[in-house]
Amino acid sequence: MHVQALFDLTGQVALVTGGSRGLGRAMAEGLAEAGARVFIVARRREWLDETEQALTARGLACEALAADVGDPSQVETVVRTVLEKAGRVDVLVNAHGVAWGAPSLEMPLERWEWVLRTNLTGTFLTCQAVGRHMIRQGSGSIVNVASVAGWIGMPEDVLAAVGYTASKGGIIALSRDLAVKWAPYGVRVNVIAPGFFETRMTRGVLEQAGDRIRSTIPMGRVGQPEDLKGVAVFLASPAARYVTGHVLVVDGGLTAG
Repeated sequence: MHVQALFDLTGQVALVTGGSRGLGRAMAEGLAEAGARVFIVARRREWLDETEQALTARGLACEALAADVGDPSQVETVVRTVLEKAGRVDVLVNAHGVAWGAPSLEMPLERWEWVLRTNLTGTFLTCQAVGRHMIRQGSGSIVNVASVAGWIGMPEDVLAAVGYTASKGGIIALSRDLAVKWAPYGVRVNVIAPGFFETRMTRGVLEQAGDRIRSTIPMGRVGQPEDLKGVAVFLASPAARYVTGHVLVVDGGLTAG
């Protein structure tokens, strides 16, 4: 196969949670640019509509579905809808995520549970629902978005969001386990672990500790959402057909120092 064809997603169907903005939107755009028909999922209809309109205006195949991935019934409805519309799911990217900032000794239990339900349980639910189809199909690529914060500890004055870090560590463990369990059925499961990126969610962290954070990154800058487009396409595509259970860190060298 020619190397350009290895990255071609023409004819494939991708489902991207958290696809309405930030990192998820950039990855959804990258998959669509590579030829995939993309379904984006998020809770807020207004953000979904704006992203759908922006991508379709460029001639890209994108459809929006509103849902809370922490709700099993809504996840099942989304997957059923995609299968009814497209007949298959070849790629799943779990890019949804929430955070709640509080010192670790003061983290409210209800917020801890909300973050874990959305980030970790939501990822499990979508993997499970889509995984059933992919296993029957005999092929598929799942890309779960974690964080370097799920890989290494963070000082309280840099990132005080223990529920977020725990959820991202859980996503890494879940993904590696599913990679082993589902490899015999032709389903690959990998992880993208971004470092500090400039998004709406990280605005407060970067305002508070941006200079300190940048000083620890060998490349001297935080990431931009577009930095993940090619990474997502690689893991989703035949170019990564022998890659599963891998955590691809995208952090400008933060964890290499």
